[in-house]
Amino acid sequence: MTDFKNLVDKIHAMGMYVIIDWVGNHSAWDNPLTIQHPDWYTKTRAGNFQPTPWYDWDDVIDFDYDNPDFRKYMTDALKFWVKEANIDGYRADVAGFIPVDFWENARKELDEIKPVFMLAEWESRDLYKKSFDMTYSWSLWDKLREAVNHQKLGGLVEYLSHDVNSVPHNAYRMTFTDNHDKNSWEGNPYLNFGDGLKTAIVMTGVVNGMPLCYSGQEAGLNRSLKFFDKDPIEWKANENTELFTKLFHLKHANQALWNGKYGGEMIRVVNDHQDKIISFYREKNNDAVFPVLNFSDQTVEVNLNTAYFQGKYRELFTGKIYNIKDKTNIKLLPWSYLVLVKE
Repeated sequence: MTDFKNLVDKIHAMGMYVIIDWVGNHSAWDNPLTIQHPDWYTKTRAGNFQPTPWYDWDDVIDFDYDNPDFRKYMTDALKFWVKEANIDGYRADVAGFIPVDFWENARKELDEIKPVFMLAEWESRDLYKKSFDMTYSWSLWDKLREAVNHQKLGGLVEYLSHDVNSVPHNAYRMTFTDNHDKNSWEGNPYLNFGDGLKTAIVMTGVVNGMPLCYSGQEAGLNRSLKFFDKDPIEWKANENTELFTKLFHLKHANQALWNGKYGGEMIRVVNDHQDKIISFYREKNNDAVFPVLNFSDQTVEVNLNTAYFQGKYRELFTGKIYNIKDKTNIKLLPWSYLVLVKE
């Protein structure tokens, strides 16, 4: 515990925050609670412990949140790490399998200790109301992979539409091209996104949300990590290092990309190749970002209606200056992208 407290203090001193993974839906079969409080678990009809119903998680057994004593125990467990180690919040494993009213009460009690940040490994609006700041944007990963592999943008456009029109304005969505589940069970990002990987990474960095750089992505991780065993990452120089660094620095510096109500809404910029090109504009307090991304393996000469987005822009990765007029013509190579930052 002393080592962990020192680690948290050091991280705070470096201007960063610490959230830890909290698995509240289930425990191991040999958890002491199985002996001390067997009534805190759900049971089969035969009265035996069981994995989460309908799932093949045979290595764990399911907790019963109908028990008020168990709820208090779990709430106290969450409060313990905030009070004792001064962590800043949690990433809640399969948060949607735990009742919303549990989370809402737990968040209230945690915030009475200190303001915390809560990330749900889930994707639903009800978790934003009183309990979580951010959820996993699983659907963006699906739509990006579909766009890259099948070069069909309908699903991606639908995602952007739903984000603008149905997600609470101050909700944060964690955007990603890789995470521990995707990496171990569905393949590494090079396998999933192929030639369009960098295009997808850039998209996760400029859409509404908070981008995740998963373990080793900045070093070009090109394999699946072992899920249950130690599997060291080879840290080395890689082109992704600059990609993530520039995107993250822009996100910090440019208010258009800030999170929730602090950032700018994604406004569609109409173009004449909307089956291949995603283009949109975000603006907040005189900061503006104008991404244009080619989600195809073809060179595209695209015309954009930029009557309301005129001005001088500097491209994030090349530094090239673009003077945007009422109509704009741009030639984009396969899988290429521009992140135009208003001067």
